[in-house]
Amino acid sequence: MIGWLIIACEIGFWVFVLAGLTSRYIFKKKRLGTFLLICSPIVDLILLIVTVFDLKNGAVATIFHGIAAIYIGVSVAFGHQMIKWADARFSYRFGNGNEPMKIKYGKAHARKEREGWYRHLLSWLIGGGILVGIILYINDHSQTQVLLRTIQFWTLVLVIDFIISISYTLFPKKQKGTM
Repeated sequence: MIGWLIIACEIGFWVFVLAGLTSRYIFKKKRLGTFLLICSPIVDLILLIVTVFDLKNGAVATIFHGIAAIYIGVSVAFGHQMIKWADARFSYRFGNGNEPMKIKYGKAHARKEREGWYRHLLSWLIGGGILVGIILYINDHSQTQVLLRTIQFWTLVLVIDFIISISYTLFPKKQKGTM
């Protein structure tokens, strides 16, 4: 059930985002668009409540319960940035906005990669905090063992992402044809 809820929440998030941007740029209803964009985090709250409720009622934690916490952490840390990204493209396509810049090389690209890692760290702190909170709240190791393994695996992913992200600072990506 939690797996389907995660999928529904992801769809719900993007439905709110697209409805908000469509209202803002196509129908010229800026206040409605802003309201719909603000509603997108409600989806995360619903997912968190259902996940905790499911575990508190005796469900043994699965990878989907762990992914729910990861989803919430990523949504909080990257959600605004994803909405901003979509907004820039909608503005360019439907609202006579400027074409979004693409940063692919040099120090600016290295900074963008570091900022992405900082957001990943923030999502890890939020999602990991949720996982630890659930583990402490349920207080049954046999029921929440998978959640602990989820934190461990996500920590490994965070370290790998750090190595990749910092490599662009140490060895900046150069435009083809330049020395």
